[in-house]
Amino acid sequence: MRRGRVVIGDVLPDIPRLCTGIAEWGACVVYLAILRRRVRLLPLIGLLVAGLAALVATQLLAGALPLPLWTAGMLAAVAVMFLFLRSAVAGGWATTAYLPARAFVLAELVASPHWQLHTYFFRSAELTPPAVALLVVTYGLCFALAGAAEARHMPREDALEVGWREVISAGAIAAATFALSNLSFLTANTPFSGRLGPEIFYIRTLVDLCGYIALYAQQEWRTELRMRARNEAMQSLLRSQHAQYRATKRAIDETARKHHDMKHAIQAIRAETDPGTRSRLVDELERSIADDGAVFHTGNAVLDAVLHAKASAAREHGVEITCVADGSLLDGLDDLDVVAVMGNALDNAIENTRRIDPDSRAVRVALFAQDDFVMLRVENTFDGIIHRADGRIVSRKADPAGHGYGLRSIQQTIERYSGTVSIATDDRWFSLRILLPRVPA
Repeated sequence: MRRGRVVIGDVLPDIPRLCTGIAEWGACVVYLAILRRRVRLLPLIGLLVAGLAALVATQLLAGALPLPLWTAGMLAAVAVMFLFLRSAVAGGWATTAYLPARAFVLAELVASPHWQLHTYFFRSAELTPPAVALLVVTYGLCFALAGAAEARHMPREDALEVGWREVISAGAIAAATFALSNLSFLTANTPFSGRLGPEIFYIRTLVDLCGYIALYAQQEWRTELRMRARNEAMQSLLRSQHAQYRATKRAIDETARKHHDMKHAIQAIRAETDPGTRSRLVDELERSIADDGAVFHTGNAVLDAVLHAKASAAREHGVEITCVADGSLLDGLDDLDVVAVMGNALDNAIENTRRIDPDSRAVRVALFAQDDFVMLRVENTFDGIIHRADGRIVSRKADPAGHGYGLRSIQQTIERYSGTVSIATDDRWFSLRILLPRVPA
């Protein structure tokens, strides 16, 4: 990966350009294996072959350049890595610019200790069969370890979210790492340059390791901040819905008390002597009870409260909620989780129905046992339009900063109970389906 010579001390052969190209390709493959891709398997195989050929060719051409153009040759290799990753990894331009910086430092780090071992055992730049075997083992082991480490803080289902500030920071770290690790290969006349061949190789490896650790720490910090922000938003949502549940529970109790009083009122009205007046008052009172008494009795008090609250809100928008549910099947779930799942699901369903003709607005809830599982279905009529971003269904509300956690909150909650969440649609109905292991009674 470096050109130039050290004229003082023990001069060792530099890394062949072929090895450099393979290392850069392997570093790109590490991130391709982790992140969401924009291409399917067969096109991906073609991109992998083309990427390897392009990186090796670029390095071989750069190796033929004079020393003053050495940096230009390395920049050309970074550009090829950029195009390679851009062709395969899902995400915006910032993400594509961020990944080559990380992949370049990783390639430097993997190639440097390998070449230390190579020169220690072989003292020659020739790639003999034993030397090739050492390259395969070293590269394979290093990239496997790097992949396992990167997978801890890289999203597998979502596209990597990166801003331009992070791109600039990562680029600065990569540039500083590359410059310091190669200083001894350009000149021995600085206080920071090595003098002996093995010493130079050791310095290069240590500097590359420090650069990679800095980039890894940067990504870990970004991941922690993002998860903290999401958790705070979800906790705020859960607290809000739990408060709503408690308020609704009180409203249900008050409504039940009023119904009890109304029964006595009906008896008094029937004692009215005027038949016409009596009949009219009875009819009006019974209608008011029917309108105000939409209380659900599923066998789960928390589910009843959420359904009652959402049904009241839905009626304001001309949406009718019908429910067939055995609430006892949710007894194994925490009350707050029941509120979060049902509240978010019904909020999304009601929101979707508001975009269609009032006469067609409907929400259906079904909760039943299916073999050893519990099936919860929340279905709603909708206009057939679904918005997606990076493969995920996203809200269609006007404010993108104020939404987007509902379905994600449902998925995270259900995953804690070893359940699954799926979505099915046709031209008229949108169906959210939740499957949970059934808790023995």
